[in-house]
Amino acid sequence: MYSKILILRFPKTVVHQPIVCDLVKQYELTFNILNATILPRKEGVMVLELSGTRKNFKDGVKYLKSHGIHVKNASQEVKRNNKKCIHCGVCTAVCPTGALSIQRPEMLVVFDQQKCSVCELCISACITRAMEVRPATNTFFT
Repeated sequence: MYSKILILRFPKTVVHQPIVCDLVKQYELTFNILNATILPRKEGVMVLELSGTRKNFKDGVKYLKSHGIHVKNASQEVKRNNKKCIHCGVCTAVCPTGALSIQRPEMLVVFDQQKCSVCELCISACITRAMEVRPATNTFFT
């Protein structure tokens, strides 16, 4: 089971649609609404915990974005401590999204925060503990 707390920002053009219910029916995800402010013909904001398989979660987030909804991770994110990183490249071997890659010819490890799925595989792979889990900032999933 995969679970994250998300902040959803609904444009006023879709607040009347049953989008969260579609996550249950189409993607077999469960949700717990933690906070919501949704008014007719106005932008809406909802904080919910979304749970399901990793694939269904990813597909569900794509579905939300396809409807113009901004999705933000409210719980945590992976950050790199650049002072600890020695650019060994071990983390790039375990990163499933390509968020960590090697820049050639410099042979530097590059971290693209927006590609990170917060799977945390790099945390245990990093020999210098440069990869860390921290409370999320206000960056939206793109």
